[in-house]
Amino acid sequence: MKILVINCGSSSIKYQLINTENRDRLCKGLVERIGAVTSIIKQEFKGEKPVKKTMVIENHASALKTIMELLLEADNDHLKSLDEIEAVGHRVVHGGETFKDSVLIDEDVEEAIQQAFDIAPLHNPPNLDGIRAAKKHLPDVPHVAVFDTAFHHSIPKHAFLYGIPNRLYRRYKIRKYGFHGTSHYYVSRQYYKLSDTPKKGSKIITCHLGNGCSVAAIKDGESYDTSMGFSPLEGLVMGTRSGDIDPSILFYIIEKEELSLANVHALLNKHSGLLGLSGYAADMRDLLEEAERGDRRCSEAIEVFCYRVKKYIGSYIASMNGVDAIIFTGGIGENAAPVRQKILEGMDYAGIKLDEQKNMNAEGATKISSDDSKVDVQVIPTNEELVIAIDAAKIATASKQTPWA
Repeated sequence: MKILVINCGSSSIKYQLINTENRDRLCKGLVERIGAVTSIIKQEFKGEKPVKKTMVIENHASALKTIMELLLEADNDHLKSLDEIEAVGHRVVHGGETFKDSVLIDEDVEEAIQQAFDIAPLHNPPNLDGIRAAKKHLPDVPHVAVFDTAFHHSIPKHAFLYGIPNRLYRRYKIRKYGFHGTSHYYVSRQYYKLSDTPKKGSKIITCHLGNGCSVAAIKDGESYDTSMGFSPLEGLVMGTRSGDIDPSILFYIIEKEELSLANVHALLNKHSGLLGLSGYAADMRDLLEEAERGDRRCSEAIEVFCYRVKKYIGSYIASMNGVDAIIFTGGIGENAAPVRQKILEGMDYAGIKLDEQKNMNAEGATKISSDDSKVDVQVIPTNEELVIAIDAAKIATASKQTPWA
């Protein structure tokens, strides 16, 4: 099946066309700066030259219309008509407690996604905008929602409850949800496949490190705990997000700086993390370059980042009573060898030993632990879009079935 995968951000849309029969990516594209004076759209079909255009794109509906037009403009053998698209898979960040699996989108599902706006104000509104716009342009195919939070619904209650009055959980569903679920799911399944390891009895720690970062403890193939919480702000230091902080800091900052709640929200989500610590950049590649040149604040930002990841790995080894494998993925996890080394150095107490040469030369799915390491350490590239496409294909196929099939 040819599945269109759509991932809508507040001012961007990423999309891919995937053939789920052979897991082949036929096309990828990106619309940036939606609503700005000038928007940018990039698209690349397999085997063809990339296309880049600038134009005015006012909203997500206009962006989806432009994407459909551009898909058909391309002279290729992969897509001759929109009728060849058999389903659309939509990434939805927050499913709350309602959605434990991917679902066929109908009016009730759209309403439930909207009800989660309060707990995911930066993500769910553009996700829903993308769904509604795509349904207008492709009204006759199934549309499927795949939730970042779904994989983490197996987390036990003692791990997802916060130490606040229980009535706040009962009334407002304030609890840990976890995110990056499609990525943690994908790389863990790839590990089982590549290493021929059974899920039952396994203890794996997956580290999704990019602009957004999270660590997950996966026990018996199911999510047991994860670093992100009620929102994607909790946990690790990220590109521009603070991660864990003492809540009292917020009251102190509000008093000293006379900030509004909106200002504090922006401070923690957009101006903190690696960017705030370094005062220079949110991109780990830039920080590594400047640290190599002797920039102290960039070096400190990297140290803080790696230390936080190390702490979470250690805590999950304790909570699962051991670990069989540690997996790195995401932009930083897959490409920053010095970061992987710094995270795991000094963890030989847990039987974790890196092969420095393998780590530095890692490309694609690679085992980077030494031969005498008791813990398997691997780099496995993530593919969240493929997970979305496969889920969409399964659900779309089921939705076309009748009781007489």
